[in-house]
Amino acid sequence: MGAQWKQKGRTENAAAKGRLFTKLSKEITIAAKAGGPDPASNPRLRMAVEAAKKASMTRDTLERAIKKGAGLLDEQVTYELVTYEGFAPHQVPVIVECLTENKNRTATNIRVLFRKGQLASSGAVSWDFNRLGVIEASPPAAGADAEAAAIEAGAQDLEASEEGATRFLTAPTDLDAVSRALTAMGWTVNASNLAWIAKNPAQLEGAARTEVEAFLQALDEDDDVQNIFVALRG
Repeated sequence: MGAQWKQKGRTENAAAKGRLFTKLSKEITIAAKAGGPDPASNPRLRMAVEAAKKASMTRDTLERAIKKGAGLLDEQVTYELVTYEGFAPHQVPVIVECLTENKNRTATNIRVLFRKGQLASSGAVSWDFNRLGVIEASPPAAGADAEAAAIEAGAQDLEASEEGATRFLTAPTDLDAVSRALTAMGWTVNASNLAWIAKNPAQLEGAARTEVEAFLQALDEDDDVQNIFVALRG
């Protein structure tokens, strides 16, 4: 199933870790601005904070991002969400979500990055994706029944993930409730986010796949790019 693309080993060097922290800080700031600074009453912020902690973000950096979004600092928050649709090499559909304070700069950078692919108009690609909540969770014990957990928690579907984990798919509005239900059943939630899931992901191997992954990596290295969703298997 096509899913959110993440660069393999992206935190293995300082530059990659810095980019990851920038993306996480932006999400925390936007979440705090939209729903307030208390993670207990702000599901989006709670998920962002959990992701930041898993990435070993320092407490000072995390708290500063929350305060910035809540308007408790002198800095002004002007990030806007801008979504681009297009095709990677070999006509692989891609959706790119950006958080930016300068839409003109972002648009210019995205056009340059898509020279090896094809930038498309809004709706040209997203019709072939479903907007879903995605929860990756590890079982409380070996042999735990993931299907039973999905039914009890209210997930729509599930699939195997890496290292014995399971991906639970939900309606966007059910994401937080299902995540809480799984946690209550002893599952460890490793990640929880809204995503664009491809209906018909492509299967590429060899040089073609390498070319697509190089294109996606170049996108991911842009500071304004927040999330990349690609219709590619595996």
